[in-house]
This record gives sequence, structure tokens and C-alpha cells, in this order.
Amino acid sequence: MVVCGDDGLAHRLAAELCTVYREQVTLVVPPTARVAPRPVVGRTRAATILDRVSAAVNRAAGNGDPATSDRTGAGAGGSAGAGAGSSRTAAPGVAPHGERLLEAGEATEAVLAEAGVERAAALALVYDDDETNIRAALTARRLNPRLRLVLRLYNRRLGQHIEELLDRAAALATGGNVDEGVDGVDGFGASTTVLSDADTAAPALAATAVAGTTKVVQTDGLMLRAVERPPGHTSQGPGRGLCTLALLSATTNDPAGADGSEGSGERGPQLLPDERAVAEATGRGSIVLDTVRYAGPALPAGRSGGGPLGAVGAFRSLFSRRLRWSLAGLVGCVFALAVAQMVTTGEHPLGATYTTLLDLFAINDPATEGSDSRKVLQLLSGLMGLLLLPVLLAAVLEALGTFRSGSAFRKPPRGLSGHVVLLGLGKIGTRVLARLRELHIPVVCVEADPEARGLAEARRLRVPVVLGDVTQEGVLEAAKIHRAHALLAVTSSDTTNLEAGLYARSVRPDLRVVLRLYDDDFATAVYRTLRAAHPHALTRSRSRSVTHLAAPAFAGAMMGRQILGAIPVERRVLLFAAVEVRGHPRLEGRTVAEAFSAGAWRVLALDTATDPAERAGGPTAGSGLIWDLPSTYVLRAEDRVVLAATRRGLAELLGRRTRSTS
Repeated sequence: MVVCGDDGLAHRLAAELCTVYREQVTLVVPPTARVAPRPVVGRTRAATILDRVSAAVNRAAGNGDPATSDRTGAGAGGSAGAGAGSSRTAAPGVAPHGERLLEAGEATEAVLAEAGVERAAALALVYDDDETNIRAALTARRLNPRLRLVLRLYNRRLGQHIEELLDRAAALATGGNVDEGVDGVDGFGASTTVLSDADTAAPALAATAVAGTTKVVQTDGLMLRAVERPPGHTSQGPGRGLCTLALLSATTNDPAGADGSEGSGERGPQLLPDERAVAEATGRGSIVLDTVRYAGPALPAGRSGGGPLGAVGAFRSLFSRRLRWSLAGLVGCVFALAVAQMVTTGEHPLGATYTTLLDLFAINDPATEGSDSRKVLQLLSGLMGLLLLPVLLAAVLEALGTFRSGSAFRKPPRGLSGHVVLLGLGKIGTRVLARLRELHIPVVCVEADPEARGLAEARRLRVPVVLGDVTQEGVLEAAKIHRAHALLAVTSSDTTNLEAGLYARSVRPDLRVVLRLYDDDFATAVYRTLRAAHPHALTRSRSRSVTHLAAPAFAGAMMGRQILGAIPVERRVLLFAAVEVRGHPRLEGRTVAEAFSAGAWRVLALDTATDPAERAGGPTAGSGLIWDLPSTYVLRAEDRVVLAATRRGLAELLGRRTRSTS
């Protein structure tokens, strides 16, 4: 396996392949990538802020335990130091996890040849720039037509075209059928897979805005959520399509804490437990699979939520309320004059309306020889015409003003509450915004860069935006943070996210706070400190790392598998994958109950679609997914199932090969 990249995702992906799948990996990174991807100054500043908060909490609680303070400080400051210097301690040419390290500024033809692409089974191009990945992919496909390619592209539409182009090039280069594809060196096929770390991590980040859940996985047309249930919850029942995915950590001070990891031992989180473990789990929270239902306040149509307005909504957004009432009054008066004209003169309704309009616009002859009633009606129509002129002028001016401000950003409405404040509209923030709007959750965005890529998406969705630096006073207040339901801080700066989260908690202690933090140790220290500072908060703070969520999906794609999504379970990750039963002895010919391996994998659904073209895009709501499979159902070779698995469980079940160890 060859991994090429210039940020933390490349290192995480290489470590995933080495430690979980036990693959031989060559990591190609720029020379500067051996340093922590986040600036050391910013990380140190964030650690200093956290240390001050932690010290204040310890003093207020009267702990005075220096060991605890030292551990917390080491978790924050030490993580920055480890991230900056860990790669320097490795031997030359060897990365910390055992992968071969090759330093190069760009994945040129010579660099790819030196990395062994001609003999490799798979190549991952995870540079932050789409053009760099595409250029390297075209070169790699020419060097090895049977190579499996995994590209990191933000542009979805371009990614679809690139997939088709590279697959066609591979088929033509090997003399095969374009529609049948090419067999790879390991028999899994030389397919091209385009993924986005933003799309992989966005559902998990956006799910924190849904009441009662912090985890979401989307299988194309179907969005599922993992509901976190408190300890002692006895009302769940098996339910339709419901199953227990994990048991949370059993800690004395917080049974449902979020600082459990793979090294937590028996008291850490248990993924995919069996029925006996669930029954014996007392005092531990659980995570069960359910569907997404937004339980927040209704979204005001045409205001903060955006979406299609329709004819009525467009008219309301174009003219003010007073002007709309003025126009309605004039129309009513004209209608009344037309009825009076018809009654007094006996004209046809169309003729009476036409005469009234002529009088209204002062283009009719004076009724000097008409009856008194006709003269009065003509005078009243002329008066209405005089009143109509300023109203029409005001309408034109308002419409011009609305069109002129159409490129400007909407401001948060005065009565807005129960919304989500989204901090950062970069790659991740843009995808999170789209997910939140799919769930019809009201959002207010905060962005410091007026040229951010997500501003166009916010304008299209008619989402309110506050432009300003979140570290400046008054910015979060302008976003109505005191009446918000949650704060999602997803900028690329750990310092900014941490500072915004701390300030938001000072304004509203029970606010749901989600921080995007790169380093796991630092994120754990942040969570523990915030939990200690606000022990009675109704909602806990969450820390998420985009690379931590995205790396398993990229690794699965390199193994030739379709990873549908990943959800975080404390400091661990649970994967959802679509698998063909054929060729897997632990699935084929076994019942659903027999195919279940506690702590490793579990069959969740069966895809009943029979058309291969219908399955090509992954399971969808319309493809016939059965989520309540009976435990006695026997899996056949032609079946296709959706399963939940741990990282190591998926590697054991779907591993490409077993490497011998000395």
C-alpha cells in the first residue's frame, strides 16, 4: 500500500493500514509534514488556555491533587509536543508505526516509481489540493493500470467524472472490457474510489445538533442515528430495526463519559456487545441504532432556514409588510368601485372593470353628461389613481433594494431560538451546513474570512451569517448564542475552536458544545476539563477529529471495500460497510445469529435489490433494505448485507491477506 499526502490524514491512514490491517505501507509526505500539522504556537496557546481553566476548576473544587493536574496538563501540552516531535524520534526512512517513509514535495512520476506504485496493490492520494491528487492519479494509472486508486476530492461532481475516466483508462490499458473492469493484483479489482474527509466526518458532526443523539451515519438515501441512552434506561425494548451498538465507559464519576479509548480495558467502551453483556451492564450507558428525527423547534419558513420559498414566500421577501397591506387595500378599493360601477350602470362585469381602470389611470373621458353616480365613481377612481402612484413607486424602490441586497447575507431574526451556531465555513463547515439543512435544523453561521468557500452555500440556502472574528467580543452574541441549542466549532484552528467553546460555556453553561480538535490526547483533556467545570450541564461537550473519523473509511476503500460511514463511540470508531456475502466463510451459509461476532462485527440489514446497476451507488432507501432481519435467516452467496464492525473486526473479516509475523 502506498499513501501520499501532506497533512494529518496521510499519517492516520498509514497508521490504520499498518496497525489494524497489518499491511506493508509506504508513506510519501513532504519534509515539513513530519511536524505536527497544526502550528506549534497555536497548539501551545490552546494548551495554556486549557491549563488555566483546569487550574481554576481544581481550585474551585478544592481538589488540590497535583497528580491530576499534572496528568491533565500533560494531556494538553504534552500532546502538542508529541505531535511535533514524535516523527523526529523515528529511524530514518521509517515512520513511528513501522511504515516506510519517503519524503517528497510532490507525487511526481519519479517519486511514485520509487514508492513502488508499479508493484503496489493500492494507492491513496490524500493531498489537501484536488488538482494535486488528480495529477498524481493520472500518472499512477499510467504506471500501473491494475492499481486500486483512492482519491481525496472535495468536488463531488468532478470526483464522479474522475472515477469513470480512470476506470475506463485502466480497462483500455489492459485490453479488457470497459464495463467489466480490471482485476487488481489481489483480485479485488482496479477500481477508483473518490472520497471526501469532509463528507465522511460531516454527518457525525452535524448529528450533535439533533436532540438525543451524537452520532449519525448516512447510507446515501437513508440517514440513521445512534441514540445515546443513559444508565438504567429500561424502556427501550428491542423495537423494530433497533439494536445495541455499544456500551459506554463505566467510570465512577461519569458513567456516560466520553474519554474511553481502546486502552481503557474492561471499564472502557464495548463495541457490538452480545445480549448477555447488555443484560449484565449495570450503571452504563448504551448506544442503540435508530432513525433520525429532529426534535427541535419548527423551522420558520423563508426566514433563518432557507430552502425553496415558493410564490408567496418570494412575494413576502420582496416587499415589506406595510407595502403589502397598502397594495392589498388599493386592490380592494378598485374591486369595490368596479362592483359599484356594474350596479349603477348595469354594465357587464368585464366592461365595468375596464371602465374603472380607465378612470383609475385618468385616461377616460370626463363623465360630464353622465349621471351623478357615474360622476362620483369617476372622481373616486381618480383619487385611487393618485394614491396608487406613490405605492407603486415605493414598490419599485423596495424591489430594487431587495435585489441589491440579494448578494448580502441574511441577519439572524430577532425571535430566533433553538438554533445551531456553526463556527467556520471551510471544507468541513460547508458540508456540516448542508447536513444540518437536510435535517431542517435552523442554523446561524459565523465566519471570519469574507472569501470562505462556504459563504456561497450559505447564501444559496438563505442561512443567516455573521461575519467577524469569533475571538472578538460581540460576535457570538450577534449569532444569538444565549438562545442557541448547540455550538459547532469546526474551524481548522484548535485554538479558535477551544476559545469559542469556553466563551460559549461561560455565557450558557448548559449549551451543547462540539469542538473540532486534531489531537486525540488534547481532545480528551479538553473534554475532561469542560466536564469538570460544568458537572451539572444538561448536555456534554464533544470533541471530534476529522482525520480520526475519515481514516477508517479511506483504509476500507484501499482494501476494496465500501465503507458507508463511521460513528464515534467515545474515543473509538464504529464502521458501517456494505459487503457481498460470497467468498466470506464467516457469513456465507450462516444464520444472522451465527454470523454475529461480539466485539467485531454484526449484520444489520439485507439489500434485496437484484439489479447490479441499482446497487452500484450503494444502498438507498429505495433499494429494499431490510433492517429487521430475523436471527434465523440464512445468508446466501448472492446476498449483500450492511454490517457494523470495529476497525479490527472489519480487518479480520475482510482482510486482503494474512501477514505472517516473526
